[in-house]
Amino acid sequence: MSNIKEQILEEVKQARDTCEVSGTDSKECVAAWDAVEGLEAEASNQKSDKPKNSLEIYCDDNPDAAECRLYED
Repeated sequence: MSNIKEQILEEVKQARDTCEVSGTDSKECVAAWDAVEGLEAEASNQKSDKPKNSLEIYCDDNPDAAECRLYED
């Protein structure tokens, strides 16, 4: 998660630099801030992923256990 935070900070810096050079009404400025928004949305989606329950954690560690078997139709 900290990796995406670092990416967001870097994109914000780049967006500010881009807007300073090309102007706040330029297409480049808008595109730079769109990139920031996209990363922020991804970070939000990652936060909303539900944590694994105890059975899921157990099955990750013990995939051959009887409780973890998956049957297909």
